[in-house]
Amino acid sequence: MQEKLKKTDDEWKKELTPEQFKVMRCSSTEYPFTGKYTNTKTEGTYVCAACANPLFSSNSKYDSSSGWPSYFAPVSESAIGTKEDNTMFMRRTEIHCAKCESHLGHLFEDGPKPTGLRYCVNSVSMDLIEDK
Repeated sequence: MQEKLKKTDDEWKKELTPEQFKVMRCSSTEYPFTGKYTNTKTEGTYVCAACANPLFSSNSKYDSSSGWPSYFAPVSESAIGTKEDNTMFMRRTEIHCAKCESHLGHLFEDGPKPTGLRYCVNSVSMDLIEDK
């Protein structure tokens, strides 16, 4: 189990852009088809933009046509946390960074094999560390 990173809202506001704070700390979302990683094919590891925790490999990224970067699996089961989200008049599963609990997006059960899962993630919540 990962050690949790705890910071106050004031500390996060100093480290994150206003858009990152809105999405990552207030569970907002970026508009579909606007994120910097929506169509990226670059190989590497996607890490949390707040704490650099490794989240997803480019090997699990696929085009879901949803408007957000989508992955069928995280780099490890301990990388991502989940919780029930009943906002917007629907029942969904929110995903967050297991280390700093920053909001990443949502998990759906309509993804491709081998997992059948779609981790639908806001680009602003991640940074890409390119393979060398």
